[in-house]
Amino acid sequence: MVRRDPSRKLVLPPKSSGAEEIYGVRITHPDRVVFQDQGITKRDLAEYYAAVAEWMLPHLVRRPLTLVRCPAGMGKRCFYQKQPPQGLPESVKRLPIRFKEGPSVGVYVEDLQGLLALVQFGVLEVHAWQATVDQIEHPDRIVFDLDPGPNVAWSNVVAAALLVRDFLKELSLVSFVKTTGGKGLHVVVPIEPRRPWSEVKEFTKAVANALLGADPKHYTLSMSKAARPGKIFVDYLRNERGATAVVAYSTRARPGAPVSLPLDWRELRKTRAAHTATVENVLPRLRKRVRDPWNEFLKIRQTITDAALRSILCIQPRSIGSTRR
Repeated sequence: MVRRDPSRKLVLPPKSSGAEEIYGVRITHPDRVVFQDQGITKRDLAEYYAAVAEWMLPHLVRRPLTLVRCPAGMGKRCFYQKQPPQGLPESVKRLPIRFKEGPSVGVYVEDLQGLLALVQFGVLEVHAWQATVDQIEHPDRIVFDLDPGPNVAWSNVVAAALLVRDFLKELSLVSFVKTTGGKGLHVVVPIEPRRPWSEVKEFTKAVANALLGADPKHYTLSMSKAARPGKIFVDYLRNERGATAVVAYSTRARPGAPVSLPLDWRELRKTRAAHTATVENVLPRLRKRVRDPWNEFLKIRQTITDAALRSILCIQPRSIGSTRR
């Protein structure tokens, strides 16, 4: 697995002058604009991913993927794709996956060349399972997706993430945070791949229920849009088999070319909105950082203990703490 050396300085790749091969990957129509408002081309997007690869690949490689393809660029026809499209190069690997509906074929990548091949095929969003292809039945991370409904202040979303962090800490679990590139935040917990999907989902559902019990005025577990105005949807369903979450540093197929960006918890308090990180400003932000806020992510060895699993099922809402509003 690729690991970034924190002592290395970020170096932008040299601008290509019309060349169609970028880091060994043939990019056709490199001048095609994929984010119209910013004038970002396929070449620009490939060079962006090359520049953030050391940070991104550890959270991407060898995970089953769901892709959002926009062959004509953002704002045109986009669609989700889980199976390999025709003509996909060998740098994007195929993976037999069995579901209740029957056998299927998924995709994953192992390196930068695989990631850039996705750019070639018009991929503007990369979403991944919470498990690797090597331990596909045992997730190695948990994601709490905090998705605010209409009329929810950003400060409340930040408070919700801090609340989840503190609650998980009481269960002896260290968590990390990133923007989604949309309206919300992801609280992400690395775990040892020991428990099956059913137990991990049960645990995350219980955590979400505890949050709801602590503050039903500000949280909901309902996906219904009618139930979400003024509330934050605590989406724990990212933690079931086959579900995905947007990968750190992936772009989103949205106006402004936003990026899902890992943050330090202190940095989160200073962040003004979920979509402030973009293709155009992420690299300067990374240059200014003293350290990678997710530098410890891959080093942490923790698991959902039997005691934590038992206690969360009978947790009292008052034990969660205040919401810092």
